[in-house]
Amino acid sequence: MKYLVTGGAGYVGSVVAQHLLEAGHEVTVLDNLSTGFREGVPAGAVFIEGDIRDAAKWLDPSYDGVLHFAASSQVGESVVKPEKYWDNNVGGSMALLAAMRETGVRTLVFSSTAATYGEPEQVPIPESAPARPTNPYGATKLAVDHMITSEAHAHGLAAVSLRYFNVAGAYGDRGERHDPESHLIPLVLQVAQGRRDAISVYGDDYPTPDGTCVRDYIHVADLAEAHLLALTAARAGEHLICNLGNGSGFSVREVVETVREVTGHPIPEVVAPRRGGDPAVLVASADAARERLGWNPSRADLAGIVADAWRFAQSIAKEH
Repeated sequence: MKYLVTGGAGYVGSVVAQHLLEAGHEVTVLDNLSTGFREGVPAGAVFIEGDIRDAAKWLDPSYDGVLHFAASSQVGESVVKPEKYWDNNVGGSMALLAAMRETGVRTLVFSSTAATYGEPEQVPIPESAPARPTNPYGATKLAVDHMITSEAHAHGLAAVSLRYFNVAGAYGDRGERHDPESHLIPLVLQVAQGRRDAISVYGDDYPTPDGTCVRDYIHVADLAEAHLLALTAARAGEHLICNLGNGSGFSVREVVETVREVTGHPIPEVVAPRRGGDPAVLVASADAARERLGWNPSRADLAGIVADAWRFAQSIAKEH
């Protein structure tokens, strides 16, 4: 098969592109490199430096489907620059859907997010939970999900949205390298590397076993495998939405302690005030992905996730 991967120079997109190539597919990566890295594009993929708004220039009927990762994804930035998120995430996705409609490319796998749910009413969170995002990032991703549902019903698009929880770890020489970094595991690893003095723990008085927030961490390779399964599961006229997570959570302090064990470095902690909008517990119910996609994540061990991320962080440090 032949697939277009938008945002394929970024963290998740590049790992998925690599998995597609390993499965024997043809891959074209479209990325404007605003946050991605040219060296992240896997060898064997065709690379186009460009914007998804111009997807019609490159998309043609020879493609069997699109995997869409191109988006602005920093929650904090979305609060202070919401116009960027509505313009890029929603406007860009609308242009991509139009290009797919015009060229007859009828299969889409969309990189969505648990941020669409906001403050959960129940944990683990099922796909039937109310979608009430608490920031523009989550709101724009939810808007794209609504657009995809309309496209599927009106024009026969076969679509799957995958709502990620906390993606972590690395696959080969591809891992997290955001700038600025906002995800917990790479931030704690920066302390181990001496690039940061301490890790800030935002609130230690939550109603959790150790008082710190609990999150569901999923290995990026497990996540990538779900995307390949989603391509097979997509059905014309249907928009399937699946959560991707391990169904169990780890607290901030458990993550910090695991990094200490894996790296052998002391990790000083500084307790800071709670951040607004941080739920105590965010854990996925991934039953739909297991049932509809046949997905069985096999890398749920936190120490293994951290070890892979640590290897990648050290490799990047050597390059610089």
